[in-house]
Amino acid sequence: MTATAGAGTLYVVSTPIGNMGDFSFRAVDVLKSVNAILAEDTRHTRNLLDRYGVATSMTPYHEHNEAKTTPALVARLARGDSLALVSDAGTPLISDPGARLVRAAIGAGINVVAIPGASALLSALVISGLEADRFTFFGFLARTGSERRKTLDEIAGLRHTAVLYEAPNRIAATLGELEQRGGGARSVVVAREMTKQFEEVRRGTVGELRAYYEDEPPRGEVVLVLAPAVEQAPSDEVVQTRVNVLRASGMSARDAAVAVAAELGVSKRVAYRLAQQSTRAGEDE
Repeated sequence: MTATAGAGTLYVVSTPIGNMGDFSFRAVDVLKSVNAILAEDTRHTRNLLDRYGVATSMTPYHEHNEAKTTPALVARLARGDSLALVSDAGTPLISDPGARLVRAAIGAGINVVAIPGASALLSALVISGLEADRFTFFGFLARTGSERRKTLDEIAGLRHTAVLYEAPNRIAATLGELEQRGGGARSVVVAREMTKQFEEVRRGTVGELRAYYEDEPPRGEVVLVLAPAVEQAPSDEVVQTRVNVLRASGMSARDAAVAVAAELGVSKRVAYRLAQQSTRAGEDE
């Protein structure tokens, strides 16, 4: 969609997640140049603005007023004002309000520009030592109910890295629920208070860190990075049962082995050995 002529720009500006030095020159310039800054908590953001000498006025924009205020803000952008959206920490829209405004601005033909910066999830991911080329971010899990169980089931079977935010008092419980789903041996990293004075990164298995945090509950902001689930090879009993079914249908040992190897992802050698055992058992009866 072509931007509306004469309209302003909506800037989505990332702010520090703890260390005030993690703020770009470009971000400061943008905040000084816009007509207003849309802040999740104006008192919190004032500390950042004062640090960098930004005198631009602020307007509260948070989950409790975004539905009511978004139309007026889009109208303001359409008239030519430029606005900057910030959250309390990190990149707006990542487990923070702002998606409604961005979608409405795009729908109205307003130019939306990202000013990148700090992100807790990316900071934790890149220092985790786990696979970072493909990952799924789950944000904050639901506290209880079917939605939480469904998400944990998805994470338990995920074949690539998972990243999620969790409240510190629920870390042990979340790791315990993953352990109950067969993930006790999976590698996990718990990154706490990223970029802050008491930053801590703890690595281990799900089972090890569940036990640790039951005794030592963490404090502060927490990011959990979980290694991919390891697909378990089917047991000989499972392979044998499938071979027996195919042999009973009239397949030769060799054909049954080829079919089962392709179906269950086991080696043809293993499948053929079990198929031969099936043949010998049938001959002995």
